[in-house]
Amino acid sequence: MCGICGIVYSDPSRKVLAKDLAVMNATLCHRGPDDEGVRIDRNVGLGNRRLAIIDLDTGHMPISNEDGTIWITYNGQVYNFRKLRADLEARGHVFRTRTDTEVIVHLYEEMGFRAVESLEGMFAFAIWDSRKKVLFCARDRFGIKPLHYSVDPGRFVFASEMKAIRAVQAANMDIDEGALDSYFAYGYVTGSRTIFKQIRKLPPAHYLIVTPNNAHEPEFRRYWDFAFEPEHGKKDGEWEEELEACLADAVRDRLMSDVPLGAFLSGGMDSSTVVAMMSRFSDKPVKTFSIGFEDREYDELPFARQVARDFGTEHHEVVLKPESVDLLPVLVDAYDEPFADPSAIPTYHVSRLAGQHVTVALSGDGGDEMLAGYDDYGKWRTLSLINRTSKSKVGRFAWKGVHASCRTGYAARG
Repeated sequence: MCGICGIVYSDPSRKVLAKDLAVMNATLCHRGPDDEGVRIDRNVGLGNRRLAIIDLDTGHMPISNEDGTIWITYNGQVYNFRKLRADLEARGHVFRTRTDTEVIVHLYEEMGFRAVESLEGMFAFAIWDSRKKVLFCARDRFGIKPLHYSVDPGRFVFASEMKAIRAVQAANMDIDEGALDSYFAYGYVTGSRTIFKQIRKLPPAHYLIVTPNNAHEPEFRRYWDFAFEPEHGKKDGEWEEELEACLADAVRDRLMSDVPLGAFLSGGMDSSTVVAMMSRFSDKPVKTFSIGFEDREYDELPFARQVARDFGTEHHEVVLKPESVDLLPVLVDAYDEPFADPSAIPTYHVSRLAGQHVTVALSGDGGDEMLAGYDDYGKWRTLSLINRTSKSKVGRFAWKGVHASCRTGYAARG
């Protein structure tokens, strides 16, 4: 995890101040404790706080191409960067580091904005092309890495977190009432909105283009979308083999690191599967980290311990106590906007526990979303079926009942 930030002024004679980038970087130091850097090209400035994972010695950011005309500030990890690098070297590109960051710079030289389509991983980055006078910002397909921005008259500001923007934002932050409504309905702020009117999120699978002439009106483009294509004829065993192969490839890619790795382990199906895959590919015991509760009704430590024993992991755990709610002010500052998922508290504790032993930890997040594991998916499926008969009185009554049930489910989960 790294932190990125930057400023673009429409007026080419207005220089970005190093102290402004320093203030923004300072708010992001928890994201990147290993290094910091800035790049100022008159009215354009890029900042970076780095957490070193690949190429610990020569990965200082922002990074440029060979002649210093293209610069990048970057947060994330590109898993296919070695293949991309080999292709770029065959085309004559010269690399000074072993980082995945530098690969993106050279890929942009080759492909322009389409470079983002070739990246497999999680990322948010900003590229300044001083030749074309273009700032190119992009976010990964599922929005794993954050990217916020704010538009003032004559100025565009971006950062990994809203606190960095607020550090240099002169105007007061007004609450977005639509975002507040979203929060009360779902427990978080949805879409591209944030709790502040003046700050927005770049949506997943999108990039934006800023030039000094349009700093107040960025151009947005979607570069990827997904579609579910029914595939009939495969047997259950074939689907199982394909799913296992996909999971194995995903976990293997994420083990690429120059720093210690571990895994969050709840004992559930998703995190246990990740640990099983890690154990398959690791020649050392996997470091696992779990959170327990004094109330046995919510305590999953017995399941986590069983998985840890089965795969011979180096297991670590901590039991949360009621006073853990004292962390709420810390979490409010960390999230920057309202977020009502109670899992934030145990997630903080398991992250702090893992941070004492490893730099990177894998988790089972995303399994329920990808494989329809939440109860609400069944409710929405029922909704879609009822919609077909919504013209009838029975259909309208049923639709209202399921819709209310879904809303209640979201509120309860928040």
